[in-house]
Amino acid sequence: MTELKYMRFGEQAPISRGNGAMTYPLVGGADGTDAFTAGISHFPPGLNVPMHSHNVEEMVTVLEGSGECEIDGVVRPVGLFDTTFIPGGVTHCFRNTGDVPMKIMWVYASTSVTRTFADTGQTVEHLSGEDLIGR
Repeated sequence: MTELKYMRFGEQAPISRGNGAMTYPLVGGADGTDAFTAGISHFPPGLNVPMHSHNVEEMVTVLEGSGECEIDGVVRPVGLFDTTFIPGGVTHCFRNTGDVPMKIMWVYASTSVTRTFADTGQTVEHLSGEDLIGR
């Protein structure tokens, strides 16, 4: 039987992702969870996450603010509780086009997640020191 987990958001140490972007890991891999990876990321106004893809499926829900997402060349506005599903290998990004911070919750369908930056082709481990979204 899988061990039950409980976490308090206020006790999670944030990870700096560059240019004011912060990520708060919730569950996945390092904590013994082996089904999926999830967390919350915070983007200041004007931050554009670089175009990238992942090796696994991703779901993203906007928790605060607004912006736009680009998935496979199609740009759409996103706002409170809008949710996207992005298949593995599909290039995408999120941009905070608003004047307040944007927060998103993301869930990956694995605990082994990589990010491949479209502009360079570089693949990095998710949340590693090289995984900077505010480049």
